[in-house]
Amino acid sequence: MLRSYRKALTFVLLTISISWGMAALYFALGGEWRTGDWKAILFSFVYMWIPALVAIGVQRGIYREPVVKPLGISFRFNWWFLVAWLLPPAIALLSSVISLAFPGVSFSADMSGLIERMAYYLRGFTPEQLEAEKSRLAAIPMWVFLLGGLIQGLLAGATVNALFAFGEELGWRGLLFRELAPLGFWKSQALIGLIWGIWHAPIILQGHNYPQHPVLGVPMMCLFCLLYSPIIGYIRLRTGSVLAAAIMHGTLNGTAGLGILFLKGGDDLTVGLTGAAGFIAIALVNLAIYLWGKPEKSQ
Repeated sequence: MLRSYRKALTFVLLTISISWGMAALYFALGGEWRTGDWKAILFSFVYMWIPALVAIGVQRGIYREPVVKPLGISFRFNWWFLVAWLLPPAIALLSSVISLAFPGVSFSADMSGLIERMAYYLRGFTPEQLEAEKSRLAAIPMWVFLLGGLIQGLLAGATVNALFAFGEELGWRGLLFRELAPLGFWKSQALIGLIWGIWHAPIILQGHNYPQHPVLGVPMMCLFCLLYSPIIGYIRLRTGSVLAAAIMHGTLNGTAGLGILFLKGGDDLTVGLTGAAGFIAIALVNLAIYLWGKPEKSQ
């Protein structure tokens, strides 16, 4: 057991040191976290793959142990893979419904609130371009935008997003999932979630997920990861495969935006999947796992 904890600690220290060091260098050289920028996309791909590279290095290079089976790289599919694929958009949409209970938040069929929320990512646009974008979105029927976003998010989630996410998941739900298992399901997933959230800190401070509150966004992201970790961990447990965790993570990234498509009002701390409304939705799923999933008996 002590060997497992030492391996986990080695992995965490190396992963955070390398990740934060690379982020500091990227931003110091003038790099930005901006949607659609090829440099940001390349940076995010490398950043997300650092946990996997470190996991392989620790597992194979330091401890001289095999990688594939111990870290859960398995292509034995079961119906839980389908749950991993479809549950993230369901949680995102639930967060949208819960958001409507917050003061000052309303339903907006014309998506007039969407551009306002994306102002940080569209900061290079002129006022005229922003108005043109608002008009373009308003002309699209609500159901077309929702269905298109859902299909696009699901397809990306199981393909390119899953490839990005696998870089993280081989570390979180691969190496750490195995090495921290002696703690029990809930304690191990809470610790993995906390580490996962802290690892995000450099990009959160640059406006990712919480552009209106980048500093407060760091503890918010830690809480989000703390809550979401048992759900992905449960999928990892039921499938026995880190690939299912990557699909769920990729689909989460691809469909999280569904939670704010038709909302007006509120801010990044309150509405959507990564806001307080999302935390309530995720907590409800955790409650279902606790009451009916029996994860402790499955480990």
